[in-house]
Amino acid sequence: MGEGSHLVRIKIKRLRGNEQLPLPSYMTEHAAGLDIHAFLDEDVLIAPGQRRLIPTGLVVAIPDGFEIQVRPRSGLAMRDGVTLVNTPGTIDADYRGEIGILMINHGEKPVTIRTGERIAQLVVSRVYKAELEEVDELPTSRRQEGGFGHTGL
Repeated sequence: MGEGSHLVRIKIKRLRGNEQLPLPSYMTEHAAGLDIHAFLDEDVLIAPGQRRLIPTGLVVAIPDGFEIQVRPRSGLAMRDGVTLVNTPGTIDADYRGEIGILMINHGEKPVTIRTGERIAQLVVSRVYKAELEEVDELPTSRRQEGGFGHTGL
């Protein structure tokens, strides 16, 4: 582990006999995300504009105070125009269902997803809880209500 890295232990379980697939893993020493693979009964075709939920055959137990963010893989986006619908997606610490990756094809051609293909990356993040305090007035700021593109005017 690199300097400044922290280790979080996450329990993971395989479902439905997918022992031949590797568990999610970091592809380089300093990668932030673990690549996760598709686990399919048969190939899945994603037509242009179509969304498909791709199973992984994995369930996890994330420690309290953490989440896993599900993010697209840049190679799939660049090569095929395939990304994730809900990105980043969140896997909460109390979720125990199968990890499913909700993919969408923004490309011009159908894309086939096969078992064993790396389809997304998982980033483990600390979660901070907020305590909301309702007030009658907010403190002012330099930006105030400036929204989308306001700094480019």
